[in-house]
Amino acid sequence: MQNTALRDDFVDSVAVASDNRKPDLITVEEAKALDAGTMADLFKEHINPGQFHFMKLLGFHKVKIETAEGMYYVDQDGRKILDFFGGFGSLAHGHNHPRVIAARQRFQDEGRHEIAIAFLSQYATALAKNLAACSPGELDMVFLGSSGSEAMEAAVKVAERASGRKNCKIVHAGNSFHGKTKGVLSITDSDLYQGDFKLVENRIKVPFGDLDALTRVIEADPDIGVVVLETIQGGGGIVSASQSYWKGVRALCDKHNVLWVADEVQCGYGRTGRFYAFEHYGVVPDVTALAKSLGAGKAAVGAMIAKRDVYMKAYGSPKTAMIHAQATFGGIGEASITAIEGLNVLYDEDLIENAAHVGAHLISRLKQLQQKHPKIIKDVRGEGLMVGLEFQDFSKTMPVVLRPMLSLLDEKLKGSLSGFIGAQLLRDYDILVAFTEYNRNVIRLEPPLVCTIENVDTFCDALDDLLSKGIVSIVNGFIKSQAA
Repeated sequence: MQNTALRDDFVDSVAVASDNRKPDLITVEEAKALDAGTMADLFKEHINPGQFHFMKLLGFHKVKIETAEGMYYVDQDGRKILDFFGGFGSLAHGHNHPRVIAARQRFQDEGRHEIAIAFLSQYATALAKNLAACSPGELDMVFLGSSGSEAMEAAVKVAERASGRKNCKIVHAGNSFHGKTKGVLSITDSDLYQGDFKLVENRIKVPFGDLDALTRVIEADPDIGVVVLETIQGGGGIVSASQSYWKGVRALCDKHNVLWVADEVQCGYGRTGRFYAFEHYGVVPDVTALAKSLGAGKAAVGAMIAKRDVYMKAYGSPKTAMIHAQATFGGIGEASITAIEGLNVLYDEDLIENAAHVGAHLISRLKQLQQKHPKIIKDVRGEGLMVGLEFQDFSKTMPVVLRPMLSLLDEKLKGSLSGFIGAQLLRDYDILVAFTEYNRNVIRLEPPLVCTIENVDTFCDALDDLLSKGIVSIVNGFIKSQAA
């Protein structure tokens, strides 16, 4: 009996061990060697088949990026693609900046520590100090995370706790985008993204840039304790507000003891020609958030930066300190030193001033194209290297006699022209651009802050050449590309 029991235990242990055999895994070298067709199959099978539909529509599914440097991607055929997309503002330093690469390599070569939750980290604390040094006014308390959504979650939570309201309500703007995690999704103004999720209910929406509307809701409801606004709306189509609006927001919040959270995840980090976009208006929020380029294109880093008195009201005592403390990967070693080196590069190479200078040239060139192609380009707007290029509704690009009939289709065709143009810029001119979530007629231009005047001229000359062919040619070119 004993031998039988031992044998059964052995058989069971062998069965368990067999379950731990290595599955059919792809190695790093095999991943590197995947061709575009295999990549497409794996994406559809394991990531997002619906998203693949749009990538295929734009022709992006045929491209396999092999390397990247500075302003350029290089694909499987050795083609250099000029990057005016910039990862939605994530590549301030360009691709693979040599100083950032070198700092990361030194960190690895020295066997430095990554996760130091039990101990103080010299890297996380240094990064926090640097962010405080870059921030105006009393913005000096830092929470480190891994994404813009995480940074904004932290920003909203610290403001809500510090507001002093037991039933705190949060004001946000129409066409806002603050992230897709549950809390900030509730103040992201998109029926598509919000879907059928059960959302946080303590929120009130007002039109962006409308100070009167904001004043009315705050004066009517004493439970409002927080106002959350993007300084420049990225997903909304690169939309900004006036200086008088921002001055009014600051004064209104001060008058009613309401905390203002400025979402700078996309527009911050020097993109507009100032470290923070709100600095253009001579105001300072109570809390702000950064991400995207904070990781210098090589790490996932987000940060909430709050005024000290706000932070202390929320988490200042030993009893409350751990309510929203750093997460496991918040302030991880290599990510922190990547961000530290990135901030130093940003200032050492004068990238903020370059964004202002080159961005002004980009806007000037695009406005010239708007004058040349008024039936196609509706508006050019933005600040620094955060620029929106809005195209006319499809009907307005057509001969006058066809406009009344085609105008009935404008809503359904919204985004088609920007898609046609974006697809052909990549296919025929080796230039990559981005699109926007809400106003689909807008192409979003957020190139790395290392962008040069020559890069801008290359882009604008290509766009001019494409638009000069006329809408019929552009549409026909896109149709032919789908048949290829």
